[in-house]
Formats: sequence, C-alpha cells, structure tokens
Amino acid sequence: MSDLFQPRIPDEVAGRRPLADRLRPATLSEVSGQDHLTGPDGVLTRMIESGTLGSMIFWGPPGTGKTTVARLLSGEAGLAFEQISAIFSGVAELKKVFEAARARRMNGRQTLLFVDEIHRFNRAQQDSFLPVMEDGTVILVGATTENPSFELNAALLSRARVLTFKSHDEASIEHLLARAEAMEERPLPLDADARAALIRMADGDGRAALTLAEEVWRAARAGEIFDTEGLSRVVQRRAPVYDKGQDGHYNLISALHKSVRGSDPDAALYYLCRMFDAGEDPLFLGRRLVRMAVEDIGLADPQALVVCNAAKDAYDFLGSPEGELALAEACVYLATAPKSNGVYTAYKSAMRAAKEHGSLLPPKHILNAPTKLMKGEGYGEGYRYDHDEPDAFSGQDYFPEKMGRRQFYDPPERGFEREIRKRLDWWSKLRRERNAK
Repeated sequence: MSDLFQPRIPDEVAGRRPLADRLRPATLSEVSGQDHLTGPDGVLTRMIESGTLGSMIFWGPPGTGKTTVARLLSGEAGLAFEQISAIFSGVAELKKVFEAARARRMNGRQTLLFVDEIHRFNRAQQDSFLPVMEDGTVILVGATTENPSFELNAALLSRARVLTFKSHDEASIEHLLARAEAMEERPLPLDADARAALIRMADGDGRAALTLAEEVWRAARAGEIFDTEGLSRVVQRRAPVYDKGQDGHYNLISALHKSVRGSDPDAALYYLCRMFDAGEDPLFLGRRLVRMAVEDIGLADPQALVVCNAAKDAYDFLGSPEGELALAEACVYLATAPKSNGVYTAYKSAMRAAKEHGSLLPPKHILNAPTKLMKGEGYGEGYRYDHDEPDAFSGQDYFPEKMGRRQFYDPPERGFEREIRKRLDWWSKLRRERNAK
C-alpha cells in the first residue's frame, strides 16, 4: 500500500520497505486498535465530520499509530502536513517551520504540525509553540510516550486536548497479522502456540508485531513451520518495553507497591518479576521494599523491616541472579504481613505540628541543668525518674507547655500493634490517675 503523503515509489523499491511501513492505513477507518479515537463514533472521526480540528497531544505507548493518525488527519482535513522530531530539532528549525506555516496561511492553507517526542523539548522550546497555536498559524499535534501532566508545560496543555492511544490488545495484533498475511499472500509459518507467543512478544506494539512477523518470514525455509521454541530461537525474543527513567518504570513500581499494600502476594510477585525481567536494578527494588515495610506494615510486624534489610544484604552477598530470590521472599513477606500505616501517619502529623509550632521550649522539668544558672532557672526541677516510679511510669507531660498534649500515633488493632495499643491504653489510664492527684 503506497503512502498517501509521499511520491509514488516504484514497486520493486517498495517491496524492500519494512512491512510496517507498507501496511500503513490509508484512512482513519483502517486504523487498528484505537476505535475510541478513529472508529465510527470516535473522537477524531467526529472532529473530521465537524470540519474543525484543534491542537492535540497524542499520548500512548510506541507502535500504537500516533504518527500514522496525524498524517491521516491532515489528509482528511485538507491541511498541509509538517513533521519534526524533538530529538533532532532546535530553535532554528522551529522558526523555519513557523515561517513556512505563516506563508501557507497567507495563501489560505493551514498547517498541521506533528511533533514527535514533544516531551523532549525543554520548557522554553515548548513555550515557543504558544503564539502560533493561538493565532492559528499551526494546528499542533504532539506525540509523547510520557505522561503529559509531568512532561509538558501547563500553558501548552491548556491549549491542546490530550488523546490517549491504547496498547494493541491480542485481537488488534491478530488483525494486523491477518492484514500482513493478505498483503504477503502467504500465511505466517507458525503453529497456533507460536503465533500466540509472537503476539505476546509484541507487548501491545503493532509495529513490533509486524517487524517480528517479517523476521519469521525471512528465517523460514520452504515448508518450515516454527513452534514456540523455534520462534524464540529465530527472533531472539524482543526485550520488554521499559524505560527505567520514564513512565513505565513509575507505573510498575506503583503497581508493585499497591499490590503489597493490598495484601496480594501473587500480583506483587508478578510486578516484581516484570521489573527484574526489564533489567531494573535489584537494589532499587530492595530500597522500595524497605520503604513499603516502614510505610505500610510498620509496627504491625516490626520484623518486616528486618526481613527487607536482610534481603538487601543477601542480594549484596549473592549477586544476580541468585540474590533476586531473597528480594522475592521479602516481597511475599510484606504482602502477607498485617498492614498498618500508624507510624507513617503519626510521623506526618508530628512533622506538621513541628513546622506549625516553631521553636517552642520543652518543659523545664525534662531539661538537663549542668550549670548553677540553669538550675536557678528551674531546669530539671520536678523531674521524676520513671524507673523509680510504680510500673516504671511517672505519667509526666513531655510536650511544650504552650502546645499542650497531642496524640499522633493511633495504632490499629492489627498484628503486633494490638499489643502496643494495650500498653498505650494502660499508660493513658495511669497518666490520668496520677495527674488527677
């Protein structure tokens, strides 16, 4: 299938173009896997029907059709199409693009400017789009694999609609493979299990699925059909889609943390292994597990922190891959432990109080008096040594006088904190009794 936006390429040359390029849709209705955008009732379909397009940000994983859809939009709306990449473009090129767009506008034609990897532009470069968006010089369509809320200026986002592109599901990938087989006029030389495995390897990326299919066709000898093992041997399995510095990293660590908090050891192990498989630093995961131990388990099971630190030390000692099992053990321990954020919430409340009340002096009776002057000021006067008191508890007040007594820590009736609550309730009763005398 020829590209509508490029000069016609001779058939013998076109045959050497990548399969994914030859299979590009010619209309929005042919786009696969994005029915919420390009289907009969999709957002972009309605925009085209209305005859008006506004600036947009296309947000989604690689291989979901962002570039293709931008090209098709310009064609169906009768707009000039201009494409740049934030990776290779600077201020000078942007100025040339804007000047060309202004010239077209003077001649009555508007420009759809497609900016790939728009999140790679810095804040100042992103701001340069604002005037040409506002005066209608360009309709901006930016593409990003990163969360626009974090990566794009608020001013830019306020002038553009964010449209989310979804990863291809299995049915959508299967549809792409069927189209490829029709174009090639031959079936993929895979048995049913291998075909399913190839779809999984694509990991929701349509372009990757077609690239894998092309590799299979190149490798197959006449009459050869690959099973799953043969497929893995031929394509050497595509690495998981995962950028340790970007959105996929944060999505998976969030999923791991919430699975632990939700007491689901199976889901927690799955996300832990996803991150191992993607090449995450195991010591980073060890640090996150320690954080979960103190945030979500706390004193409901004080052993959780000990287990996590031991797992980190075990990984340091064993290295990879044996050390990962220690981290997996800690992960399961956390997920199956009683949960409490009592210390975590107490810490946050105490920190707020510390910031609110400034430099209040502790009560004088609990201050040391190493000099005669300090003794004369009443430092240490009336202090009662708890170990000399009945039940080793004096019941004295330790908060600054101007602040008054506060309660930050409220342990739940779970795990070891059930015993802590009993102690606190007992001391509270003694405090009331002794202060009432």
